[in-house]
Amino acid sequence: MPISTTSTSRIRKAVFPVAGFGTRFLPATKAQPKEMLPVVDKPLIQYAVEEAYAAGIREMIFVTGRNKRAIEDHYDTAYELESQLEASGKTALLEIARSVVPDDMTCSYVRQPRMLGLGHAVLCAEHLVGNEPFAVLLADDLMVGPEDGEPVLAQMVHAFAEIGRSLLAVQEVPPEHVSRYGIVAGEAAGDSLTRVNRMVEKPKPELAPSRLGVAGRYILTPAVFDEIRSQPRGAGGEIQLTDGIAALLKKQAVYAYAYKGTRYDCGSKEGFLQATVELALAHPEVGPEFRAYLKSLEL
Repeated sequence: MPISTTSTSRIRKAVFPVAGFGTRFLPATKAQPKEMLPVVDKPLIQYAVEEAYAAGIREMIFVTGRNKRAIEDHYDTAYELESQLEASGKTALLEIARSVVPDDMTCSYVRQPRMLGLGHAVLCAEHLVGNEPFAVLLADDLMVGPEDGEPVLAQMVHAFAEIGRSLLAVQEVPPEHVSRYGIVAGEAAGDSLTRVNRMVEKPKPELAPSRLGVAGRYILTPAVFDEIRSQPRGAGGEIQLTDGIAALLKKQAVYAYAYKGTRYDCGSKEGFLQATVELALAHPEVGPEFRAYLKSLEL
């Protein structure tokens, strides 16, 4: 394994690109961010932030856009709500409201003024990240670690501490689905790791170099910023993160990490509904009754 040459092997900051329009969920996203759509009783963004927090990260950086104020409000103190709950003696609900932002967590916000792709969104956070490795979490991908196991990003943070190089979360996808993903290929480099030597964005099944599809979790070294910045704009004038990482792997090692857990593609209606059903079944409050209800249906 390579020796880390980054300024630190600890991941302190996480970037959440949340400026997209969420057009696949119109009209629900016409006046609210898609990241605020609830799965059972928490918005999508909260699942991602809690995953980052569980991995030891305390500095959350949101790359927002117009009409995303609800995300900032969610991670602010709701004085009126808290006062009302406290006056009503609803202490359990008060604790839930206050727990959204732990005392040791900080939130920063930067605007992505134009929708120029995921690479551009990450680049917007450069001045807040600085010269240190950082995580990127896409809230559309709701990731659940294995039962009695670590959350996905925590798995990756531990792997990064060992190798000190950029990591991409990957899962093996069915052949008919490879055209939906960025696909990586390379050489096995230990338990759950592949040293990447090739990346292809949404290839045709017959042209895919493997079936390892990139999921919405990354740990990147700061060298990626220069590579993103040097990329020409692609289709639609967008700057792709995949292109920046593909350029980076020519200069320093990049690894794919086969995480343990389940990914729900909540950028699609089908994935969102799957997450809602499965997380509802696992929910300690509503799970038993919801399970009984589903069994009563004639499907």
